Amino acid sequence: MSQAVRIALVAAKGGPAEAARDRLATRYETVKPEEADVIVALGGDGFMLQTLHRHMHRNLPIYGMNQGTVGFLMNEYSEEDLPARVGQAVATTLHPLRMKVQSESGGEREALAINEVSLLRQTRQAAKLRISVDGRVRVDELICDGALLSTPAGSTAYNLSAHGPILPLSAGALALTPISAFRPRRWRGALLSRAAQVKFEVLDNFKRPVSATADAYEVRDVVEVEITEERAIALRLLFDPGHDLEERILAEQFMP
Repeated sequence: MSQAVRIALVAAKGGPAEAARDRLATRYETVKPEEADVIVALGGDGFMLQTLHRHMHRNLPIYGMNQGTVGFLMNEYSEEDLPARVGQAVATTLHPLRMKVQSESGGEREALAINEVSLLRQTRQAAKLRISVDGRVRVDELICDGALLSTPAGSTAYNLSAHGPILPLSAGALALTPISAFRPRRWRGALLSRAAQVKFEVLDNFKRPVSATADAYEVRDVVEVEITEERAIALRLLFDPGHDLEERILAEQFMP
């Protein structure tokens, strides 16, 4: 990528991100996002996910700089040599999950998830889920607060908090992780091929309603959720050399 690349700046609303955008805009020539070759996103991981979703079908590389809290998907913030940093950045390609949902009303919806698709109970009563993988029932009845299917990029987020495994990007795997499972007690989840087709069926859905969420997109009162990896969509994140996402995921496994 040449240093003459057309850069667009986008920032999370409020606080330091917008101030950083204004400083960079006075220092470098920038264009509107629809005219850009690359987008520089200023904020935290939540804003990076929003930016990826907003530009998902444009095949634009996105270079993030941390102006948020965690910044796992972001580079270190610096105002020096921005075009050169973008030009030298290493691309990481991600494929989202496609969630297909059937609700109690009979409606069908679809959404894409970069981190994970999660199912959660909506009331005080535990959910009851049946889980099938590639057309074969693997868990006949999971009594739980919920369950999720995570990508490698999302494996250090909600999945890790639910005691799921951290997945290297090159592993070619997805993490199927229960959330506060009551029965079966000893089932801690499974590692699946990225080509797997996963189906959740909500049992006793009127008494034990369940919602399904793809990143920030939620559907309530679901009865069935099917999930596959969407290989036709490729998202490109840019990272400084030596600090790419693969390295960050590896390092996360050795954190105290």
